Amino acid sequence: MELISTMKVFCGRANPTTGSVEWLEEDEHYDYHQEIARSSYADMLHDKDRNVKYYQGIRAAVSRVKERGQKALVLDIGTGTGLLSMMAVTAGADFCYAIEVFKPMADAAVKIVEKNGFSDKIKVINKHSTEVTIGPDGDMPCRANILITELFDTELIGEGALPSYEHAHRHLVQENCEAVPHRANVYAQLVESRRMWSWNKLFPIHVRTRHGERVIVPPPEMERCPGAPSVYDIQLNQVSPTDFTVLSDVLPMFSVDFSKQVSSSSACHSRQFELLASGRAQVVLSWWDIEMDPEGKIRCTMAPFWAHADPQVLQWRDHWMQCVYFLPQEEPVVQGSALCLVAHHDDYCVWYSLQRTSPEKNGRVHPMRPVCDCQAHLLWNRPRFGEINDQDRTDQYVQALKTVLKPDSVCLCVSDGSLLSMLAYHLGAEQVFTVESSAASHRLMKKIFKANHLEDKIKVIEKRPELLTSADLEGKKVSVLLGEPFFTTSLLPWHNLYFWYVRTAVDQYLGPGAVVMPQAASLHAVVVEFRDLWRIRSPCGDCEGFDVHIMDDMIKRALDFRESKEAEPHPLWEYPCHSLSEPQQILTFDFRQPVPLQPVRAEGSIKLRRPGRSHGAVLWMEYHLTPDSTVSTGLLKPAEDKGDCCWNPHCKQAVYFFSTTLGPRAPSGGPQAVSYVVEFHPDTGDVTMDFTLSNTRDDGH
Repeated sequence: MELISTMKVFCGRANPTTGSVEWLEEDEHYDYHQEIARSSYADMLHDKDRNVKYYQGIRAAVSRVKERGQKALVLDIGTGTGLLSMMAVTAGADFCYAIEVFKPMADAAVKIVEKNGFSDKIKVINKHSTEVTIGPDGDMPCRANILITELFDTELIGEGALPSYEHAHRHLVQENCEAVPHRANVYAQLVESRRMWSWNKLFPIHVRTRHGERVIVPPPEMERCPGAPSVYDIQLNQVSPTDFTVLSDVLPMFSVDFSKQVSSSSACHSRQFELLASGRAQVVLSWWDIEMDPEGKIRCTMAPFWAHADPQVLQWRDHWMQCVYFLPQEEPVVQGSALCLVAHHDDYCVWYSLQRTSPEKNGRVHPMRPVCDCQAHLLWNRPRFGEINDQDRTDQYVQALKTVLKPDSVCLCVSDGSLLSMLAYHLGAEQVFTVESSAASHRLMKKIFKANHLEDKIKVIEKRPELLTSADLEGKKVSVLLGEPFFTTSLLPWHNLYFWYVRTAVDQYLGPGAVVMPQAASLHAVVVEFRDLWRIRSPCGDCEGFDVHIMDDMIKRALDFRESKEAEPHPLWEYPCHSLSEPQQILTFDFRQPVPLQPVRAEGSIKLRRPGRSHGAVLWMEYHLTPDSTVSTGLLKPAEDKGDCCWNPHCKQAVYFFSTTLGPRAPSGGPQAVSYVVEFHPDTGDVTMDFTLSNTRDDGH
């Protein structure tokens, strides 16, 4: 929601920590600064394998056109920095039309092209490719005979590559044009994986009580639900091979030839295969490669290490990863039997099904995308499913609850889509209330309660928790206020401090001696060196011989904007790093007391104990359920001797990058400490921070 004034934009947004809607006056370029700051431009420029393969493919395509005695006229769709167009001109292209729909990026491309001396050979067109016109008065005088694009995401087609190619072939390029890339190939592998399946289905949850074991079961609708249609894109190389069982070979599923007319119509492609092992077919792992030339000699692949031709030269990248798809239902399969894996796609999405025979033979085709009809996949993201299914985590909450619950306890549970209320009931609370702020979440929880015969035992209140009234609680005083805490609007670890604001709002409904669980939280930090993640924020300078400093400066300016200067969320189990310091507690928040009126500020320094390049500080929250029980959203155990970190796989941690050290090598005589100033602002719920590298040691030398 935005109201525009002269040179300013008034942005209305929900504050994830306080729960209030705020109107903030932002610079008119605020949105695009955020877009650039959170984009993958730096990552793409650092992708040496991608850049080299594109350059090789472009040189070969220009040569083939020249050998036919034709002028090389290039159409570059989604030019970004203009890098591929500059490669084409350097390779001998006569002229390039570089299309870029994002105006700030198009403006940057114009400057980069000019800086590198190609303004006379490259025309940057700030339009969507489907709006480009051909003719004497058009954007292009005639059709191009070389089509260069980089329109791909992790799923290959999720950014609209198929419709863009379809339109380009019909209206913008010559028949049988050269295309770079020339072809894309999509691969799939069927696996069984309890870990990955736990990201898609609710498992039975076991609760040990003094009356024996209780089991929380999912509703039938969740069992039958085909799940969310969206792909889960992850760094598959960070999933341990022990976390899945391979059931099939790597199967080539379908290809797209970009040099010919492309169709964006729905289609399906089946591959018959023999099962390598018995088990439960649950998950399809998928990736793609692109061939830059017709012969397929210049290939750029996203294959994970076990399917890579040469794992030793595996290129790290974050803008293209690998895909995890979930079958609509898990199926028992037997080693040696034959099945058909079917890849379906429409113009933007891919999904998979498993069939006994080829759909071409039996006429069974599933053209429609699977759609969640149980609500859970719309409300819980993949990590949240994994978190709820984590039995060890549940056991920790159960043990903590046993120490605070009494037979006459009146419990109020405040977390989104949480099963805490069921734990409290099974552990003997006299009455349990739970608050769900959305109608969809309210419906989901009622389904889960009904499946477990608790619909009359737990009262679900549908409203924002800070708006609770005494009538909602049937006039009773709350003796135990519970939270995980977890809220779907939280992006950064401290956003779940919303629980503290709720605790403050319901203070009048808490009885004498009421227990709040968790009783407190603390913010922790550790200084790390990333193996690869530093690349997404590191300046590039020179890319394949082209000066892209203008792009570096543009990213830096975007990162200097208010929100971008703060930490950013990343699931660090996917991004290896090692700690250069010991973890340090920075701030504490006492939930037993209301939110304070004054800011909470901490200043100090973190001593570096291991050699390495200080890429940034990682921050996370720890929730102290009771004096003897703490749940960490960050480090799960002390770092090993070499500093290798084990992160909570269900949560995103916050990364504050040190802009002065983003690079592959440590400076000689690097810093001995990192100074920090971190402040919690109760009025806004913000946590602001500043970290400074220092050569001053703790002993004063």
